[in-house]
Amino acid sequence: MEYATKEGTFKYLKQFSQYSKDFYRFDGEVFLSSLGLGTFRKEPYREENYIVNYKESVKMAILNGINLIDTAINYRYQVSEQEIGEALEELLSEGKVEREALVITSKAGFLPLEFPFPENPYAWIESKVLKNGLATKEEIVIDQHCMSTDYLRWSVEQSLKNLKLKTLDVLFLHNPETQLGYVDRDIVLTRIKEAFALFEQLVKEGKIRNYGIASWNAFLYEDGHTEYLGLHEIMKIAQEVGGVSHHFKYIESPFNLGKPHAYNYSNQKGPDNKYYTLMQAAQGYGLNLLAASSLLQMNLFKGSFDEKVTKALGTSELTDIITALQFARSGSVLSALFGAVDPQHVKENLLLAYVPASKHEDVKNLFGDKNAV
Repeated sequence: MEYATKEGTFKYLKQFSQYSKDFYRFDGEVFLSSLGLGTFRKEPYREENYIVNYKESVKMAILNGINLIDTAINYRYQVSEQEIGEALEELLSEGKVEREALVITSKAGFLPLEFPFPENPYAWIESKVLKNGLATKEEIVIDQHCMSTDYLRWSVEQSLKNLKLKTLDVLFLHNPETQLGYVDRDIVLTRIKEAFALFEQLVKEGKIRNYGIASWNAFLYEDGHTEYLGLHEIMKIAQEVGGVSHHFKYIESPFNLGKPHAYNYSNQKGPDNKYYTLMQAAQGYGLNLLAASSLLQMNLFKGSFDEKVTKALGTSELTDIITALQFARSGSVLSALFGAVDPQHVKENLLLAYVPASKHEDVKNLFGDKNAV
């Protein structure tokens, strides 16, 4: 197989019987580690982001029980994908892991450019996108985001090339809310519908297994905000495009101690048309939630956490980073994503694999009863 399977992921997790029994979770198709490795770096124009290499961290993660690797074509101008591809090629060729054991996700929507930096990004867009007929100028928003189907298809195929894979386990439409405020809302929803139709075709072609939306703000704002997207309208689109057997199965959204809105803010309509938290609504629609920015890009650690927090999460004897990751994989989260360039940091974070997941009651007590999952 060229993708993750139930049997392959179960065989993988059995290698790590020393870990807590709830470190792995089942999403209905495959087993995933409740920690996933992400490969985003903020401030992409800084040269130091291209000197570092994620390859050894990827290998450390996979060899020690993390089977979820998350990336995007635009992360570090395609370099993150390429480094993951190098790591996967080595591990697979050496027989240290099987492809069926790994869940590899990527994202399409932003224009990635490429490294080394093009001297003129606009010339890159002109030569790579416009002249090749992948999109029109009107379909490129603020010179960085595009959801034309030709461009999205190119993006997926380029990601597969970078990752040295034949199939992505999950493809995310990346921050579609970027276009809201610049393009009429109905046009944006039409573009999402066309993207979903393409993704269903890519499933048939074997290039992806499932798809979803990765969003920074769209699912967390109040209904009526310019960048708000409702799960109810996205689910309607998925059902119109793919029927009851559609492959829209995942969402990725920030969830951390500094941004807990997915857990405690009722802003999403569920199947009964009542408002729920993002976690509750996702459950109601049968969607899997991945927690992005689990450490809030390290902005959570400007002071020590209160003893009440570490006690509730069962991490009193561990680091604040472990505490933050414990929280991020709580509630109805399938897996919490963190970034680590240093392989030693991956190893340190895997201490959480020995810790039982937090109980719902304990997490609820951090917020009170209102809107608790």
